[in-house]
Amino acid sequence: MTPAPRTSAHPSRPHFTVLGPLAAHRDGVPLSLGPLKQRLVLGLLLSRPNTPVGTDALTDAVWPDDPPRTARKNLQVYVSSLRTLLGDGRTASPGLLVHDCGGYVLRVEDDEVDALRMRRLARSAAGLEPASAVGLLREAVGLWQSTPLHDLRRSPALAAEGERLERRCLSVHEEWAECELALGRGPAVVEELRELAERHPLRERLHAAWMTALHQSGRRSEALAVYDEYRQELARELGLEPGGAMADRYRDVLTESRSHGIARSAASAELPPDPTAFTGRGGQLRELIDALDRPGGEGGTVLLTGPAGSGKTALAVRAARLLADRYPDGRLLVRLRDSAGAAQPATTVLDRLAGLTGVPATPQAWRRWLVRHRALVVLDDAPGEHTVRGLLPTDGRSAVLVTARGLLGGLAPVGRVDVPPMDPAEA
Repeated sequence: MTPAPRTSAHPSRPHFTVLGPLAAHRDGVPLSLGPLKQRLVLGLLLSRPNTPVGTDALTDAVWPDDPPRTARKNLQVYVSSLRTLLGDGRTASPGLLVHDCGGYVLRVEDDEVDALRMRRLARSAAGLEPASAVGLLREAVGLWQSTPLHDLRRSPALAAEGERLERRCLSVHEEWAECELALGRGPAVVEELRELAERHPLRERLHAAWMTALHQSGRRSEALAVYDEYRQELARELGLEPGGAMADRYRDVLTESRSHGIARSAASAELPPDPTAFTGRGGQLRELIDALDRPGGEGGTVLLTGPAGSGKTALAVRAARLLADRYPDGRLLVRLRDSAGAAQPATTVLDRLAGLTGVPATPQAWRRWLVRHRALVVLDDAPGEHTVRGLLPTDGRSAVLVTARGLLGGLAPVGRVDVPPMDPAEA
């Protein structure tokens, strides 16, 4: 009988990745897993951890069409090589890869294989309230790198195992999304759900979550469009109508139901309080609004320059509030200096933008978000053009308003509004 896996990992034992390309490392050092056939053996053993895998199944995985007469002997060679590789590279690791029940079993602990760790986290989250479960599920979702075992899918057996692992990843992702939505965080997850739903056009639970996220973000027409596109795809591919989950979401959106915690977009609320006393800047305010309210709804970049203390931030906030109808997908402000006046690291700025919009914290993902939305983003107090260049829109109807003490000539051509020093009577 195969012993039950232990519950804590040893630093000297290898750790494995199957929720992406097959990989292994020991103490952070990648291991070379050998030729393809040897990796196919390891991949099948890892896809069924702590379970005997028969030699017939291994043979089918490695030689799906016409196994050689020496297949069994070749398997023994691959297993022997793996034992040495997974040991210290010179001697076999005792008890890790053993012969059992006419086959082989790879004995691993939960923390040594990403798929097992994901399963443990998901089971720990089961039955918890959303606020308690969401962190565990977010950690589990973070283990999913890419298509599971995609480098081994030329083997039908490994392709089937990879598809099974991917279905598990999708289920965990859906559970995480539903927890986020139960907490009213639709705006933060809507883009991630969109990307996943577009890759899996027949996944009903995923599309239902995407609809809810759009609904919570105030994007009712887009939520209805998701339902219509899903219904057409389902009819075309399978001749079916959407099930209960999608039908329920459709009714919620159609009737503007508030039962799912509909909220304003997080981005639309991310502005400092409007200054109560705002005088002496009427001319600059009109000029700024004209620069941001372009004919045809085009976006772009506007630079608001002036010395420290001239009221640039207050002017930017007032303009953003007045342009709410022009930028319905949000108006938000991110400060580019810390409280001591030092430039914020680019990673900090991207993390802040990611937290507001739900996109990955990369310049490419951020610019894609700008293209797909009509938002006004204030990048406040830019230390130099290098701090904002990667964050500016290249297309679309979003606008970025950069406030700075200097001219940032390297950003030309952009719209520009100059703010003179504040008169002592206005200060």
